[in-house]
Amino acid sequence: MKIVEEPTEVYGNDVIEVISAIYSENHTILVKFSNGIEKFVNFKSFLLKSGHPSIRKYLDEELFKGFEIIDGNLNWNSFDLIFSIEDLLEGRVY
Repeated sequence: MKIVEEPTEVYGNDVIEVISAIYSENHTILVKFSNGIEKFVNFKSFLLKSGHPSIRKYLDEELFKGFEIIDGNLNWNSFDLIFSIEDLLEGRVY
């Protein structure tokens, strides 16, 4: 028996990327996407829930503000912290 799963495209065939990101306050970033959507994404609850020191270190706002856009996604310290585009588009991170 062969089971095949067809991949589903949540947002159609378009490649969606982060085109800009502006730090707001209190671990919140205004993220703008290539499809025209803009979302305020608050990362604080994710950071607080994590027990891992390599994630919790981003509770330091100055360190958190050091994000970059790399390959169309938000990235902290060479992929030390990164989130899926789908989660960012939904305005939620886990």
